[in-house]
Amino acid sequence: METNCTYTAFAGDRLIVSGDIKTMILRTKECIDNGETSPILIFEDQTGRQVDFDFRGTPDEALARLASHPLFGPSEPRNCGRTGPGRPKLGIVCREVSLLPRHWDWLSQQPGGASAALRRLVDERRKQGNGKNAARISREAAGKFMWTIAGNLPGFEEASRALYAGDHKRLEDLIRDWPQDIRKHLERLVAESARLDRESQG
Repeated sequence: METNCTYTAFAGDRLIVSGDIKTMILRTKECIDNGETSPILIFEDQTGRQVDFDFRGTPDEALARLASHPLFGPSEPRNCGRTGPGRPKLGIVCREVSLLPRHWDWLSQQPGGASAALRRLVDERRKQGNGKNAARISREAAGKFMWTIAGNLPGFEEASRALYAGDHKRLEDLIRDWPQDIRKHLERLVAESARLDRESQG
C-alpha cells in the first residue's frame, strides 16, 4: 500500500478532510454516514488524480477494502519471462532494451559493462531532472484538481492559463470569488509547486 501520498476529500465544494489514506477514509466515511448528500470527490494530492473508494459497511470494512483496491493492493511482480541476467532478490529486473550496434559497442567499453553503464546513466539523469520534474508534476496535479472540481466556475479557463504560465498573482485574482475550500486547497497545491520550482533552480 502506498504510504507517502496524501488525499483530499470534498463534498460538493466543501472540504471534508486532507490527510493520509486512513484518516481520509475514516473522516469521509463518517461524513457519508452522517447523511451527506453532495457528490464526494477524492483527490490524490501529489498527482491531482481523482480516486474512487467503496465506503459501504463499517469503517473497518471500508479500510479493509484497500487491500484489494487497484491502487493500493499488492501488485504482481514483473517477470522477464526467462532465466538468466537479473537478480530478483537484489531488486534487479531484466527487460529488453533495443539499441543500435554503435550504442552496444560504446556500452561494452564502459567500466562494469553495459548494465552498469546504463544504471549510471539513468541515475545521473534522474538526479539532474528530479527537481524540475517534481515541480512539473506538482503543477499538473493542481491543474487536474482544478479541472475536475472547478471546470464550470467563472474564469476557469483564464485561471488555468495563469497556473501553467506560473502567474500566481493573476491566478489568485481570478479565483478570488471561488468557493473558499476549493480556492484554499488550490492555493496550497500551487504554493507547493512554486516551492519545488524554486528548489529546482537552486
